Amino acid sequence: MRDGDWLTETGARIRGVLKVMVDADWLPGGTAVIGTGGMWEFVAVGRIDHEHDTAPDVSYDVASLTKVMATWPLVGRAVAEGLLDLNAPMAEYFPGEDLPGAWVTTRQILTHTSRLNQVTWLERYVGTDQDLAEAILADPLEEPGYRYIDRGFILLGLLLERLYGTGLERLAADFWAGLGMRGTTYGPLARSPGVAPTERRLVGTGPTWGVVHDEAAALMGGVAGHAGVFTTAIDLGAFAREMLRLYKGGADEAIPRSFVRESWSPQVDVGARLSRGLGWLVTPEGVVYHNGFTGTSLFMHPESGRYVGVLTNAVHHGRDRTGLVDLRTEARSALIPQAHESSS
Repeated sequence: MRDGDWLTETGARIRGVLKVMVDADWLPGGTAVIGTGGMWEFVAVGRIDHEHDTAPDVSYDVASLTKVMATWPLVGRAVAEGLLDLNAPMAEYFPGEDLPGAWVTTRQILTHTSRLNQVTWLERYVGTDQDLAEAILADPLEEPGYRYIDRGFILLGLLLERLYGTGLERLAADFWAGLGMRGTTYGPLARSPGVAPTERRLVGTGPTWGVVHDEAAALMGGVAGHAGVFTTAIDLGAFAREMLRLYKGGADEAIPRSFVRESWSPQVDVGARLSRGLGWLVTPEGVVYHNGFTGTSLFMHPESGRYVGVLTNAVHHGRDRTGLVDLRTEARSALIPQAHESSS
């Protein structure tokens, strides 16, 4: 299928699924970017709440997309600059060789095989004098195996700050600026029609709006390696386009092509016909992707150069997020090469 036809068809499909979800009151609305090469198309359906329409320039809390939009590329840059070794233990960077997590590596964190505590809960450290990185490394390790763990990316965020001597929000802002992503930032953001609110946690109160939805990131002041970033469909497309360009052999201005290629290659079998690369999930068809709890996703097919990014505030009506699986399935299937051939 020609690129132009694919853009039109995929946009219509994503728009259709979003409309069903909005009409069913499963979510207020959402935006999407569908692109390939120098072409892209935007979809905007519904509202951010009961009053304000959504649009491609509306900011959404991307939740765990923070892992791949902020922490992952900054790790790649640190590796390229010789500041970080993927296979070096945390003991090389943090004091305490006797801590259980001292010998966990960055590679293990990126593949979610670090064995760090799977429970993100950080409240028990509030009011103590214990350094957060030390606290994470001090917990007993889990049994070997694959487990999706936020704490590892929290630790990587803290490590990046230590390596560069500046805040994660500044490191990320400089990286995004280099890609022309003017609408991407860590919160807080002012409440406005340009920012989608997330969850109403207490009946009779207002929703979380302009501040991070993730509780652990909120405890960290809204800036963390696993959550806290806000972006727009426009910037999500810019990010996808640049990463795909690097994969294809573009100049290594942002992060090394070798790191992108390694990250998008299967590293660990995680079941359900999926593998984990470095940070990203990889399908047998070569689609790489990541999801965010609030209702966000980015899917890319490196070989074809096509991508679909979706931003919603699906948690606005509660954590069931009804219909989100169907939306993500539609976005992912649009990138499968066999689907292209059968539709042409």
